[in-house]
Amino acid sequence: MAARLPKAGRTAERTLDLVKETLAGHPYEYYPLGNHIVAAKGVCGGRPTVKYRRLDARHIVGRLKAGDTVRQIARNYKIPVAAVNEAIELASLYDYEKAYA
Repeated sequence: MAARLPKAGRTAERTLDLVKETLAGHPYEYYPLGNHIVAAKGVCGGRPTVKYRRLDARHIVGRLKAGDTVRQIARNYKIPVAAVNEAIELASLYDYEKAYA
């Protein structure tokens, strides 16, 4: 999973443990990148997404670049403002673009 790798030049490495849960009777396994952003096996190709959703973190950053505010994104996608802020923060640590290569 490319999303789990810090950008080049980052000295602080993060060790991520696989979390296994059951969601609606189905197994849900993910690597927590933060409290709200995860890299889940089988969800959007393992790219960073909002936990329990198929909302790609890269899409959140793209909406910001398009001019949406943090509150607009949170309201439109029915996610916490903290999830939007975390996607922004993690974009500086993880190479979202590399996750699509």
